[in-house]
Amino acid sequence: MRPVIAVIGRPNVGKSTLFNRLAGRGKAIVINEPGATRDRNYADGDWQGRPFVLIDTGGFEPAATDGILAQMREQTTLAMEEADIIVFLMDGRDGLTPADREIAAMLREIDKPVFHVVNKIDGPKHEQLAYDFYGLGVEEIFTLSAQHGQGVFELMDAMVHLLPEKVEAPRDEERLRIAVIGKPNVGKSSLINRLLGYERTIANPMPGTTRDAIDTPFERQGRKYLLVDTAGIRRKSRVSLTLEKYSIVQALKTIDRCDIALILIDAAEGITEQDVKIAGLAHERGTACILAVNKWDLVVKDNETIGVYVKDIKDKAKFLDFAPIIFISALSGQRVTKIFDLIEKVYEQYTRRISTGDLNRAVREFTDRNPPSRSGGRPNAFAYVTQVAVKPPTFIFFVRDPRAVHFSYERYLANQLREAFGFDTVPLRIFFKKKSKSPLSS
Repeated sequence: MRPVIAVIGRPNVGKSTLFNRLAGRGKAIVINEPGATRDRNYADGDWQGRPFVLIDTGGFEPAATDGILAQMREQTTLAMEEADIIVFLMDGRDGLTPADREIAAMLREIDKPVFHVVNKIDGPKHEQLAYDFYGLGVEEIFTLSAQHGQGVFELMDAMVHLLPEKVEAPRDEERLRIAVIGKPNVGKSSLINRLLGYERTIANPMPGTTRDAIDTPFERQGRKYLLVDTAGIRRKSRVSLTLEKYSIVQALKTIDRCDIALILIDAAEGITEQDVKIAGLAHERGTACILAVNKWDLVVKDNETIGVYVKDIKDKAKFLDFAPIIFISALSGQRVTKIFDLIEKVYEQYTRRISTGDLNRAVREFTDRNPPSRSGGRPNAFAYVTQVAVKPPTFIFFVRDPRAVHFSYERYLANQLREAFGFDTVPLRIFFKKKSKSPLSS
C-alpha cells in the first residue's frame, strides 16, 4: 500500500501551496486567509517512481477548544494518527511561535518520521529566518519556498528513502479480491461476518471499531475469495460528522488491492456526498463496483421505494450508472448471498477479452452508423482497434487525429461496446492514439 504523507501546521503557513506543489497540480484552494482549508484534501503523488498519498490538512490551533478551529484541529489529529510520514510546515516570516512549539512537542510523542520544514524562504537572503527554528531541538530543518518551488526537491530527496519502490505486491491470482468500503458505521464488519457465516471481525455500533484492514481468505462453492474489511478510524472526543470524512484515506488504502469494491450505503441516510466521493475513488482507478444499500430492513417501503432509491443513486453518482445496485440487510441476512451472484457476473465482465477480429468488425458497424467528426475537413476514421488490458477492459483506438475525437463520441463508443459485448456492469477505459492507416476493413 502507498504510504500516506500528511502536511500539517498552523493556519496560513502555506500548507495548501506545498500540497499543490507536491501533487503537481492546483488541487487545493489557496487564498491569503487563515483557515481556507477546513477539511483534508487528498492527492496521489509520485517521486522518482515511488508512489504516495498526500493529505492537505486544515490549520492546527493547539489552543482551540470549540468552533470550526477545534474541528480543524481534530481533523488534523486524525491525519497525524493515520499518516506514515508527517511534514510539519512553519512560516519563516512569522518566526517560531508558541503554537509551533506546542505542535512540535506533540509530534515528539509520535513514533513516526517527521520533517520540520520552514516555508517562505524565497532565497539565500531569507535563510537567516530559519535559524530561530533550531530552537525546537531537532537535528535538521528544511527550508523552502512552496510558492516558487525552491527547496522542494531537497525535501523530497530526503523523504524518498522512506517511500517504497513502485512494485506490484504479490497477488494470489486464484483469489477474487473484494474490498468492503464505505463510511464508518454503515455495517462493513457486520456484512463480512454475514458473508463468511461467522464472527471474523468486531461489529460494534460505535464508528471506527475496525482499526486495520483485515484480510480474510475463504472458499465458497469452489471459488476462492479474499475479503478485505476496510479500516475505520478510532472515535475521538468532539468528533462527530467530521469523522466520516476520514474514510477516504482508508478507502484509498484498500481500493488498489482489490478487484471489486463493494460500496456500502446506509439505507436510512440514502447515498451521501461522502458515499459519492468514496465511489469516485474506485471509479478513478478503474475498479469494478457494486453498490450495496445496507439496513434495508429498517426502511418503511412501498411499491415505489426501490425505484426512488435507485434514481437517487444514479442521479448523484452518474459516473457509476453501470454499477449494479443491491438492497440488503447484513443484520438479518436479507439478500446477502445474492451478492456472490453479482460478484461473479461483474468479475466475468471485468476479466473478459474480446478478439481483435470481433472487436474491429463491431467498431466498423458503430462508426458506419455514426461516423466520428471530421478533422481538418477530412474524415477522421479509425484505422484499428485492440483490447490491451482487462481489470478494467481497456481499448485503444488508432485514429488519424486523436485530439479531434469529442468526449461525447467517446461516450458513444463506450455505450456501443457495452451493448455489443455485454460490458454492462463494469468500467471501460478507452484511449485514442495517432496512426496513419486505412480505415477499418473486415
